[in-house]
Amino acid sequence: MKRLQDRYALVTGAGRGLGAVIAKSLAEEGAHVAIHYNSSAEGAEAVSEAIRQSGRESFTVQGDITKWADVKHVAETVFSRFGRLDVLVNNVGDMASGQNSWREITEEAIDHVLAVDIKGTMLMIHEVGSRMLDQGSGSIVNIGSRVVAAGSPRAPQYAAGKYGIIGLTKSYALAFAPKVRVNTLGPGFIETERLLARKDWQTGRREQILSQTPLKHIAQPEDVMGPVLFLASEDSRHITGGFLICDGGLTMMGA
Repeated sequence: MKRLQDRYALVTGAGRGLGAVIAKSLAEEGAHVAIHYNSSAEGAEAVSEAIRQSGRESFTVQGDITKWADVKHVAETVFSRFGRLDVLVNNVGDMASGQNSWREITEEAIDHVLAVDIKGTMLMIHEVGSRMLDQGSGSIVNIGSRVVAAGSPRAPQYAAGKYGIIGLTKSYALAFAPKVRVNTLGPGFIETERLLARKDWQTGRREQILSQTPLKHIAQPEDVMGPVLFLASEDSRHITGGFLICDGGLTMMGA
């Protein structure tokens, strides 16, 4: 039996990058998966079609997670189509990939990152989690970052946004207990298209990070699927309000 056999899942920002890989991985473990997107309609439909071809149910749903009305629409659509929802993966986040230094920060950049990472994540947890609570069970996995342990001199607003997710995780884990679990995964650097396109990554940053990583490997999206599936499934049934770091040893957390 697969870990998520015939469970129902929703992944935000699943039209490309890490979100697309997460959605397909959940389907490989037996889940039916709703694919959320904001602007990547074509990519979202391709991911959804691939999941349907594998024998699982899937459909796309559009919405801007920084708008409460959109989030309510997403939640209502998914629960109406599936009848229930067992897993939510909050993958959408803004890493301020176009910013190369804290000196480049703008008020617009601050507002955008905090709106997506904190407000958007909060609205998704709130709307989907409350419905999971009504149905009696569910698991929410937020995609955070190891930046909460290390900080970000390049983009302080990014670190602030990810710190905010930790607060949301603990707060809603307490609010939704014991029926719905809420946890956060803290990956390190993952070589998605956005990271590969960053100027600093192309001019020595990658080599620096690689030299500092004990496992001597920069994660590919597939490398973090195991931890995502662990937190989504009953394998982590006695964990809530947790933060699981996954960065090849780059940041070793103390007790």
